Amino acid sequence: MRPISIIPAPSNLGLRPQEGGKLAGVTRAPEALLRRGLAEKLGAEVQATLPVPEYNRQRNMENFILNDIGIREYSLLLADEVEKAVKQDKFPLVLGGDCSILLGNMLGLKRTGRYGLFFIDGHADFYLPRPDLMDSGVAGMDLAFATGRGDDVLSNLDGQKPLVRDEDVVVFGFRDMEEAVTYKMPRLEETGITAYNLPLIREAGLEKAAGDALAVVAKEELDGFWIHIDADALNDEIMPSVDSRQPDGFTYDEFSRILQILLGSGRVAGMHIGIFDPDRDLDGSIARGFTEAIVKGFDTN
Repeated sequence: MRPISIIPAPSNLGLRPQEGGKLAGVTRAPEALLRRGLAEKLGAEVQATLPVPEYNRQRNMENFILNDIGIREYSLLLADEVEKAVKQDKFPLVLGGDCSILLGNMLGLKRTGRYGLFFIDGHADFYLPRPDLMDSGVAGMDLAFATGRGDDVLSNLDGQKPLVRDEDVVVFGFRDMEEAVTYKMPRLEETGITAYNLPLIREAGLEKAAGDALAVVAKEELDGFWIHIDADALNDEIMPSVDSRQPDGFTYDEFSRILQILLGSGRVAGMHIGIFDPDRDLDGSIARGFTEAIVKGFDTN
């Protein structure tokens, strides 16, 4: 394993305000995980926290994107840090923040080569802005933008559209299939993206599904791949500290095993963790369990 460089990126720009107008507590996630000893347990260095642009509650009514300019600015800033870490032969571990940080991470990689994406998430995040989705933020659209869909303000960062090719993407563990149909999300099945929803993984068995999915992003023509982790991929009973809850999900042991399989390939360029909200973890026990599961996932011996 290359030296791990932790990059705190506590952006909440991709999430809509909660009931009552409160902004999501994901801005405090890096601090919560680091307080539980994540850096020390991984032997990682911690970079300075990337400052987040001010949250703009006024949606752009031309493209229907919330915080489009702020997310673009933050993506460029984050991309610089990821690019620098990769060129220094370090392993960037980005602590979000919401899922919109995917764009900056993939832009940083795209500047250095062709990389794949292993997308571990309870949702497919493949929506596109529409007038009838006015309660949604980019955190539910990040995969669509990263694969070159939607307005160029976010899909064509640095003129690098797409940040990752469809055929180099695996979406793993999502379980929002009914919701996707209800809200008319573009169908993953009609793209070149490899999709493993949670029932399919259960049917195939975790080891086989993860191994088969790994082959998509570990192919020779790629320089490596990035791991996207949304905390809501975990079972809701152990990870209620997220903004969009739904039943089922991976256990901690399953989650750790997936990471072991992926990291054990030696092809992972870096990873980010998002959506964990410490405001929904009053006694800190969820942060502790999540940290332990992440650290266990890095143990590939």
